[in-house]
Amino acid sequence: MRAVINISLPQQMVETVEENVQSGRFASKSEFFRHLIREWQDDKLLWELNQSRNEYDRGKAKVLKSLKDLR
Repeated sequence: MRAVINISLPQQMVETVEENVQSGRFASKSEFFRHLIREWQDDKLLWELNQSRNEYDRGKAKVLKSLKDLR
């Protein structure tokens, strides 16, 4: 299921979106924003992974004996 979200952008950002769509890099404005959100999600996941690695390196990691330990 999809939903419509309306956003307001400064003209310079509008031009950036339109240029990227017109150049063929993205099929639509929606695809441009879906791409940005996917990148943001990937960056967030990478940040969380790095945080976990840092905790592990500092000896602060939680050892899981089963999936119940995730709670």
